[in-house]
This record gives sequence, C-alpha cells and structure tokens, in this order.
Amino acid sequence: MNALRDGKTPRIYGDGEQTRDYVFVEDVVAATLAAAEHEGGVFNVGTGVETSVLGLYDGIQRATGIERPPEHADARPGELQRSVLDPSRAERDLAWLPQRSLDEALAATWAWISET
Repeated sequence: MNALRDGKTPRIYGDGEQTRDYVFVEDVVAATLAAAEHEGGVFNVGTGVETSVLGLYDGIQRATGIERPPEHADARPGELQRSVLDPSRAERDLAWLPQRSLDEALAATWAWISET
C-alpha cells in the first residue's frame, strides 16, 4: 500500500500463489484481550481463509483504487508456500471470531495509510 501511495511499483516475490491467512490488527487485539481473560492455552488467531499473495494484491488495488501491475522478483529461499489457521478453539474457548473481512480490513488500512 505504501508503494502504491508513493507512486512506486509493489514487488511480489515468487509467483504470488503462496497463501496466507490475513487477519486485521483490530481483530488480533480483540483476540489477545479475550485470551488475557482466559486461564491459558494456545489459540490460532486467524480467519480460516486462505488467500494468495496475488489475491491480496487484487484486494489492495480495490481498496486503494490504484491499479498498477506488480513487479515480480525471485522467490525467497525457504518461503512457506501455504499457511492457513483453524480458529475454532479461539471461537469455542474465547468466544472470538474475526469481525472484518479482508476487503474491509484493507479498506480500513488504506484509510489509515493514506492519512499518514
């Protein structure tokens, strides 16, 4: 987002098909506060939704209203190709689920970044 804001070309490492479970920072804070009130345990804080880096970039372009082809660079050695979390224990034990979709989170992030 910063690159788009600054008129630069964003860089994607590898083919962009690697996936992640992107969760909005406000949702992470809510999960952390819920866990602080719990006696213990390990909880996955995520959406349970797998999104490719290319899918993320498409969402960023929608949120910013700026369309610019990314630059592709060589894949980073050892990069994890797939990551998605199961937040069901956090839902069950903490009554926590993420509240914002990826598109909502990207729009909120863009609003904040474009003000700074």
